Amino acid sequence: MNDGAFTPALGRREFTDSYDLAIRFATRERIWRAALLAQIALRDGEIIVDVGCGTGTLAIMLKRAVPGARVIALDPDPHVLAIAAAKAAHASVEIEWRQGFARDAAAFAGSADKAVSSLVFHQVPITEKRTGIAGMLAAVSPGGEVHIADYARQKSWVMRRLFRLTVQRIDGLADTQPNADGALESILAELGDGRVEPTRVIPTATGAISLFKVVKAPGS
Repeated sequence: MNDGAFTPALGRREFTDSYDLAIRFATRERIWRAALLAQIALRDGEIIVDVGCGTGTLAIMLKRAVPGARVIALDPDPHVLAIAAAKAAHASVEIEWRQGFARDAAAFAGSADKAVSSLVFHQVPITEKRTGIAGMLAAVSPGGEVHIADYARQKSWVMRRLFRLTVQRIDGLADTQPNADGALESILAELGDGRVEPTRVIPTATGAISLFKVVKAPGS
């Protein structure tokens, strides 16, 4: 991936406008987003960076749940940011939309309390998975939290098969297969300085979606 390249929502630009509908019906979205929101447990006054915010669904949920929090949403795609901004205006919530990659979260340099990404890292190259997660950890202060919901290790034959027939058919094998083989768990363990297991695994018609939480060590 070069500095300006990214995989659009649903793999192709012409599908972007259908992203919200596809995610809603294909991924048990209400279940995993509610679980992620509860895990984040955002509080008044906290700053959270939503990395790869896409069409802004999670960012809007966060701001609605905790109006006193500061929500900064980052994505490289200007088209999805425009969709997200329109959704936020319709919902009457104020979110800071910024164009940039996951790795650019490092620019916040410890000023955020929490960072989150959802359904992002399965569709980027392995080097971007690592630099993106490193950027999220760099964004939060010591003791801050990184939360991720994504397709990670697909343990069962059924989940691997569903993942292959849906997500991998859209996004290709090169970037998605490492996730199915456990790359996300390995990178989180490496950068988080210890073994990392999902806090929850949710089976869907497109494969299993795993939730992770990593707390940045004091002094990091």
